[in-house]
Amino acid sequence: MQSSTTTSSAPANLSGWQAFRQAYFNRPAIAMLLLGFSAGVPILLIFSSLGLWLREAGIDRTTVTMFSWAALGYSFKFIWSPLVDALPLPILGKLGHRRSWLLLSQALIISAIIIMAMTNPAGANLTMMAAGAVLLGFSAATQDIVIDAYRIESAPSEMQTALSASYVGGYRIGMIVSGAGALYLADFFGSTEAAYSYLAWQKTYLTMACVMGVGVATTLFVLKEPINKIQKRPQTTADYARLVAVFLLSVVAFVGVYRVMGAVLPSSDDALVGFLLGAIKFITSGACMFGVGYLLVQLGLVAKQVAAQTWVTPITDFFERYGKQALLLLLLIGLYRISDIVAGNISNIFYQDIGFSKTQIANAVKVVGVIASIGGGFVGGWIAQKTGVMRAMMIGAFLACLTNLMFIGLFYTPTVPLMYTAVIIDNTAAGLASAVFIAFLSALTSIRFTAVQYALFSSLMTLSPKILGGYSGAIVDATSYPVFFAITFVIGIPVLYLVYWVHKKIPLKSDGV
Repeated sequence: MQSSTTTSSAPANLSGWQAFRQAYFNRPAIAMLLLGFSAGVPILLIFSSLGLWLREAGIDRTTVTMFSWAALGYSFKFIWSPLVDALPLPILGKLGHRRSWLLLSQALIISAIIIMAMTNPAGANLTMMAAGAVLLGFSAATQDIVIDAYRIESAPSEMQTALSASYVGGYRIGMIVSGAGALYLADFFGSTEAAYSYLAWQKTYLTMACVMGVGVATTLFVLKEPINKIQKRPQTTADYARLVAVFLLSVVAFVGVYRVMGAVLPSSDDALVGFLLGAIKFITSGACMFGVGYLLVQLGLVAKQVAAQTWVTPITDFFERYGKQALLLLLLIGLYRISDIVAGNISNIFYQDIGFSKTQIANAVKVVGVIASIGGGFVGGWIAQKTGVMRAMMIGAFLACLTNLMFIGLFYTPTVPLMYTAVIIDNTAAGLASAVFIAFLSALTSIRFTAVQYALFSSLMTLSPKILGGYSGAIVDATSYPVFFAITFVIGIPVLYLVYWVHKKIPLKSDGV
């Protein structure tokens, strides 16, 4: 793991302001602030802002929440992260490896936002909207892979804390712009729940595409390509092409099997049956994807050694280091954020359904809530330093599921003061849990495979919550909001036991034990 124990490279005789200025007012920190902003913009254009747009367009709640699956690229980015790490890009490669991939991903993000902007969901163009959303999720996840790698490669370990803080700050600002900013713009341009206007939402998303110009300008004019940081691999251009071919054919297999099973398996209005059928489709399609990839390697489309070095070695390293406890760690990684992520997937629709306007939602959730989550992150870091990462994770897991019960009270008493109270407490808890969990993931990551392993861990972190979250609308339709939030509380309880068991069985270096 890369050391992060040094919080500043500033000399001890510097004043607090001088140390702060030296840590944050430099080219790498400013670059990470701007890149964080570029990474924070796309995610809410898939989740909350898109959900409100679709609801105003008259799309049913079940379909709206299923659109969250478009962000599954964040959960599967570990699959293509080795390609991003190793594959040089033609023409753009003149900018440098990291900068070329950043520019490509940002161009794809802008293209995806424009596709969504030019699609009116009320005109039954949901297929095109879904394609744009999937492209946005894939390209935004690719941008995240490159930014994570660039942050690690561009500065020594003593600067990593400041760079991470700059990135998170920029990320939260980007979320405010694409969350609250998008809702303000949609209102300003004239779209309301009572009077839907496609033109208003089109202008809003085109504006967000222009906002992504910040990331493009940063890549072109602010970033400096890391020197001698990328490990040279003994692959030829043909090897790279074959790796890409294996990846693309495996993805085609996943999509094809998923579509075929969707046509073969029956549909159901029952939420539980629908979830089980969806899980069967997803698991079967994933198994076929990996099976096709394995078969192509066995048939010699790509050399076994090259495929193993790209995809297998970073994963086997983790199992070699943790042995039998590796599966327990993976289970905790996959379930730790499940309670708050599943609840958050439908939160904006919940606020709208109980009578709050877009402006009220924007003020509370996208501004005050984001600020509260930033504060929760700082509190989480402080608690982790005082008590250790695992104890802080226990506090975060407990608060993340407990705070969901507040929304049951808000359902029966939908007042603005209670809404702000629930939003502040819930986002503070989520920020705390997120901050300590990042510290936990960093403690698990090997310095030899930082980019790939961190992509794997962060992908697994959101995979099961996003899959289950896609059915949140169906669960609410089949039951009620109070029952749904009670369910999110219950599914968070086993996580407490997992944290306790990992703390008991697997002491971490960063935990001070």
